[in-house]
Amino acid sequence: MTARDSAPSPLRPRALRPGARVALVAPAGPLQPSVLDKAIDRCRTLGLEPVVYPAATRQRGYLAGSDEERLADLQAAFEDPATDGVWALRGGYGTLRILDGLDLARQRHDPIPFMGFSDNTNLHALHARAEVVSFHGPHPGADFPRETQASFRAALFSGRPPGPLLSRPADPAPHALVGGVAEGRLIGGNLAILASLCGSRDSISARRRILFMEDVGEPAYRVDRMLHQLLRAGAVDGAAGLAFGRFTGVREGLSDILAVVSEFAVRLGVPAVADLPFGHTEHNCTIPVLAKARLDADAATLTVTEPATRPM
Repeated sequence: MTARDSAPSPLRPRALRPGARVALVAPAGPLQPSVLDKAIDRCRTLGLEPVVYPAATRQRGYLAGSDEERLADLQAAFEDPATDGVWALRGGYGTLRILDGLDLARQRHDPIPFMGFSDNTNLHALHARAEVVSFHGPHPGADFPRETQASFRAALFSGRPPGPLLSRPADPAPHALVGGVAEGRLIGGNLAILASLCGSRDSISARRRILFMEDVGEPAYRVDRMLHQLLRAGAVDGAAGLAFGRFTGVREGLSDILAVVSEFAVRLGVPAVADLPFGHTEHNCTIPVLAKARLDADAATLTVTEPATRPM
């Protein structure tokens, strides 16, 4: 078993509860009105009170409003004392453009949950640098089958360790790339964003941590290039383990990508599992970034072993 991470514990945000006010923000790409309607309904189904911020209804090319508008929404959402959580409505591209203007002062002393994935990996990296737990998980207007909802609730509502990431019977079965067991805090997100952060102040470090990664629409050679970018930048030095989610939206099939990630795992020589149930898929489990976890490659499981939130 790999050595455990002995670094100080990160700050955990307050748990969500029925009636919690959740800011719906669009820090990157624009939304279709139907997606926004679905997101509002999703919040209410979960017992949350949605608060839609203005950029969610705007579009400037491939962005949801100007940089100034999107940043103002995000800053106001985090600063409002009546806000109990911030949920990104979608990814796309654009969060990087406003990252340096965002002040996470509140998150550093009284954090609330931030939720999202894909391009929002930028914001997870910012939270990780501040040593604050955030939640890599589905956007509210996306697919949300009951298994996805159960994972979301376990991470954000229960106040207990969320436990294992559970696949559905019809999903690809997780499988080991390199055997063994690793324990450590979780770090990661979308591979393309993690690679793009290399060389910046928000570049991640996987030392003594379990690095989790997924992506969409990236062919094998690009996955290979991005993994080696992380390797050459030192981002994976000392990693405890590798947890690969789903790599979807590629034309040539998954076999070439699986060969690439397998080769990478063997090169690092740490416990590694592929096809875990998270990513740009219908069933996208919620992963608390910086929470402690156990990766059992022999059993092909990833289990979050500590609560990711604190009581209200």
